[in-house]
Amino acid sequence: MASPLDVLKKYWGHTQFKGLQEPIIENIIQKNDVLALLPTGGGKSICFQIPALLNEGICVVVSPLVALIQDQVESLKQKGLKAVGLTRGIPPNQLDALLDNCIYGNYKFLYLSPERLQQPLVQERIKKMPVNLIAIDEAHCISEWGHDFRPAYRQCEVLKTWHTNVPLIALTATATQRVAGDILDNLGIPHSLVIKDSFKRTNIHFNIKRKEDKRYTVNTILEKCKKSAIIYVRSRKETVLLSKQLNQSRMTSNFFHGGLTSFEKKDRLSDWLKNEFKIMVATNAFGMGVDKADVDTVVHYNLPDSIENYYQEAGRGGRNGAQAQAVMLVNENDIERAISQFYNSLPDLSYIKSIYKKLMGFFQIAYNEGKDESFNFELNAFCNAYGLYPSKVYTTLKILDQNGIISLSEMSKELNSIQLVSKKDELFGWLKKYKGMAGVVQTLLRTYGGVFEFETKINLTLLAKKSNQKERFVDQTLKQLAKDGLAHYNSETQDVQIMFLTPREDDKTVYPIAENIEKLIQTKKEKFKAMLHYAHNTKKCRTNMLLDYFGEKAGEPCGTCDICISKLVHKTSLKELKQEIRDALKIDDKSSRQLANETNQSEMELLYAIRELLEDGEIRLKGKNSYGI
Repeated sequence: MASPLDVLKKYWGHTQFKGLQEPIIENIIQKNDVLALLPTGGGKSICFQIPALLNEGICVVVSPLVALIQDQVESLKQKGLKAVGLTRGIPPNQLDALLDNCIYGNYKFLYLSPERLQQPLVQERIKKMPVNLIAIDEAHCISEWGHDFRPAYRQCEVLKTWHTNVPLIALTATATQRVAGDILDNLGIPHSLVIKDSFKRTNIHFNIKRKEDKRYTVNTILEKCKKSAIIYVRSRKETVLLSKQLNQSRMTSNFFHGGLTSFEKKDRLSDWLKNEFKIMVATNAFGMGVDKADVDTVVHYNLPDSIENYYQEAGRGGRNGAQAQAVMLVNENDIERAISQFYNSLPDLSYIKSIYKKLMGFFQIAYNEGKDESFNFELNAFCNAYGLYPSKVYTTLKILDQNGIISLSEMSKELNSIQLVSKKDELFGWLKKYKGMAGVVQTLLRTYGGVFEFETKINLTLLAKKSNQKERFVDQTLKQLAKDGLAHYNSETQDVQIMFLTPREDDKTVYPIAENIEKLIQTKKEKFKAMLHYAHNTKKCRTNMLLDYFGEKAGEPCGTCDICISKLVHKTSLKELKQEIRDALKIDDKSSRQLANETNQSEMELLYAIRELLEDGEIRLKGKNSYGI
């Protein structure tokens, strides 16, 4: 029998395990239930994938995100392993066949959402599967105190009742002690083994820079970035504007947000992973599939909504073990704006009820109808129709999604179809003219029969893979065919899709989840207050503050965060730095930027020295940000 290390070498190419992966895997092999608390970048998926491969049967994996399911299934398939993901949009007959394959087809992994787990057909088939392991990924979603609570996750415990002798592993990167206890209780494994790796990332330097001119500050940070960087911003518009500014400053960047098409997302992620450009400016939609080892800078341009989100995103830096920095840019105006935006976008129960009724009217759904119906949804059009604030509506939709009233699909999806309307000799003449595009058209003809006879639905990802081209190029080729009158090509992009999971009953629909909603809103408030506390902190080591939040005993101060550096400045070099500033200003008045260049000191150290010199009357402020004796 192969060992865990043999499997790791064969499929992942690594010669040793990371952190606490090995004891977690060994305990699962011994059929112990495990709650694994590993930091971002700790390699959680390997902890259930390797023991599943070491035993006969199939591993059932519950995961909350379609993107995460698709990413992991595709990764396993590329390794030659049989895996299936039950995502949205699978026709009933195909779903039936996929579930049969999991029972009889020697598949090793079945990925599904907690909502899929509630379907009677899915439940019936899982009971018959030769399950060797149950994995609950992103397990913090089980807890009402978690940062992404989903009540449907509470049903995961049924897997253990169907397969009583099968070990269960729950995994998360962001669980406080309260959340960890809630996970164990709700999964029915209160005495499970808890294996917790330290959340301390010694190679990441956590810093807050209090700046009015954020764009200039970003430039100065990135000028020192030697490898790759991620900048997180709040809005889609800001990703575009900031990326444009960076490119104008001769830095290579691109932007990423939820409104891009799926092949735009794939292309940009692929290009960034291959170092085609250095900096990715993104909303928090940029997360799944991001496993780049050489990210040495992660910047949060705006205040995140929770420490969990911040820590997870900052943890995408330094995955190769090299030194990295996580910088948050804040100023008082920015914090006030973040507070206003947060509370303005936080709905109460009456607001949620009103939005639900407006959705029914918008899609013309009659009373007692609508169950399992899907609709394309444009948030701005809906908000314009009723005079609503988009951020608050979006938060409401997320709450309805989390509570199983609707299913909100935020992934861009292309619905593509084509029919060739030319004669074959005309098409051959076109292929001679556009030789570079010929491969795509030939692949189309080989893959789909009847494209000359009727409109045919096509899969751009499949065509790209078979023709060894990018999806964008496939799309451009088919659009060129249509432009030249040789085809009818339809390419419709869905940014958001809503499926109603319950029939319309207005207030009666929302009333049963009223208590959940109130708890969820209160939890969001508490987490945001903790984020504000972190941002306002000027005394405690940032690493220790993060460890305290996640229930880990703080050790010695990190010595690398802005708080630790400020204390170090006061203890050692402040006297010498003050003299350097005085000497520089005796020659001529200078700005803080000029002083930073001349003294070769960090901005943090310089600002402390300038502040004390001003307070002592040794230097004066002359004009805007100019100092003199």
